[in-house]
Amino acid sequence: MANRDRNASVPLDSASKAIIEQLQEDGRRPYAAIGKAVGLSEAAVRQRVQKLLDQGVMQIVAVTDPLTVGFTRQAMVGINVEGDIEPVADALAALDEVDYVVCTAGSFDLLAELVCEDDEHLLELINKRIRSLPGVRSTESFVYLKLRKQTYTWGTR
Repeated sequence: MANRDRNASVPLDSASKAIIEQLQEDGRRPYAAIGKAVGLSEAAVRQRVQKLLDQGVMQIVAVTDPLTVGFTRQAMVGINVEGDIEPVADALAALDEVDYVVCTAGSFDLLAELVCEDDEHLLELINKRIRSLPGVRSTESFVYLKLRKQTYTWGTR
């Protein structure tokens, strides 16, 4: 779902919304079970899911706990930019350690979430790779001490 235009919505009917909500609860739920819950055949669910994936409406991924897979340091970095923010946002999005980039209004022009192996990795990433990007004026780091909530079950509208 990289580089989405928030104004480019895809019209969704109630069945597609119900399918999305089923998969938000359990991304491994069988199509037959989803079909039963939403009143469609397994084949119809399969077709709709593929269309939703192709349209970029959703992704089906394994969400890991970074700590359990060797990434002991996460941080959010607020970035202020001189000039056009788009090239900086694109450069950040291209970094493997960056899993989230948003253009914002407020104190920062951009926010980027970083997932790193340790503090040394985080320091190298911010100091050598992010601060050196053309246009980056300043950064402020918010190191995660504990993750209290992370959810993807906000449903649809």
